[in-house]
Amino acid sequence: MTETAEPRTRLKTIVVFSMLVLVFGAVVVFGYFSTFNRPLSTIILVRHAEKKIEPNNPDPDLTTEGGARAQEIARMFGDAGINAIYATQFKRTQQTVKPLSDRIGVAPTILDAKQTDELINRLLTNHRGQTVFIAGHNNTVPALVSALSGETYGVIPESEYDNLYVVTIYRFGKAKVLKMKYGGSSTQGVGSGTMVPVK
Repeated sequence: MTETAEPRTRLKTIVVFSMLVLVFGAVVVFGYFSTFNRPLSTIILVRHAEKKIEPNNPDPDLTTEGGARAQEIARMFGDAGINAIYATQFKRTQQTVKPLSDRIGVAPTILDAKQTDELINRLLTNHRGQTVFIAGHNNTVPALVSALSGETYGVIPESEYDNLYVVTIYRFGKAKVLKMKYGGSSTQGVGSGTMVPVK
C-alpha cells in the first residue's frame, strides 16, 4: 500500500509543479506581448497659434484669434494626462501653450527652436511612456514629426495654424502619426516661407 501511494504522490507533485510552470510561463508571455503592443509615448505637436504680422519684429505676440486657439488647446488637452510641455524661445510658442500650462500646472520647458536633436533625445529618454505637448514652428514641427516617425512631412504653409500631429511611439516597430485639424479653420496652402532656421 505504501509503495503505491508514494509514486502517486510524486506524480501529483510533478503534475502540479508542471502546471505552475506553464501558468507562470503564460503570464510572462502575455505580459511580454501586451507590452509589445502598448504605446510607450504620445507626442502631440502643433505649430504656434496665429501671430501678429509685424515685418520688423522677429518675435511677435499672438493675435486675438491666436489667443482663442491657445484656449482651445487647453480645452482639448486639459484632461489628456500631459506630463511635459515644450515651447521655443519665441513668445508665440510660449503664449500658445500658456493656457494649457496654467490649467494643468505643468510649466513649459523652453528649448531653442534649432535644438531638434536635443528635443528628440529628451522625448526618447526622459519622456518614455509619457504624453508630451509641443508647440513649434511651421518648419520645426514637421521636422520633429519626420524624425520621430521616419516619414517625410513638408513645411506647413505659412497661412495654416490648425494642423495637429499625434505621434505614438511604440517599444518596437514604426511610430504612428495621426494628422488632423483642430480649432477654427485656417486659410489652407498659402505661403511656404519660414522665420525660424533649422540646423
